[in-house]
Amino acid sequence: MRNTVEDGPKRAVRATLVKVLLHSRTDRGMSLLEWAGRCVRAGEVHELVVTDQWAPVAGARIDRVGFLGFAEMECGGVVDRGDVLRIGGIEVGPVLGFDGCHFPNHYNILVHNPVLLTGASLDLRPESPVVFDGQQAAGEGSKD
Repeated sequence: MRNTVEDGPKRAVRATLVKVLLHSRTDRGMSLLEWAGRCVRAGEVHELVVTDQWAPVAGARIDRVGFLGFAEMECGGVVDRGDVLRIGGIEVGPVLGFDGCHFPNHYNILVHNPVLLTGASLDLRPESPVVFDGQQAAGEGSKD
């Protein structure tokens, strides 16, 4: 999913879950930003959102979402489409893209999973470790 011709190795972006969210929606109306990657800074807080929709194109409307929570970035880095999100050692799925409706307060980082997960369904807890890494998710082929 990453462009291996242009993209070199990078470090994992590590974060800590600071708030768990428990709900889902089927009419959210998020819109994917045109960029496949976003830089994040240590100390920033961003929202983690799961969708069962796969539409990695700019402007795609994302309605079906499950909210996982908010994570505080422990280090600066780059989160790219296709990076694997893991929370507390659980593989959630690959990053689909970003919604900027709340920016500059925070990005919604959209993650793909065939099941609409929430913080409740994963039994998430504050202080759980969050990792975004450049490995391809298990079972995910290139969809760009």
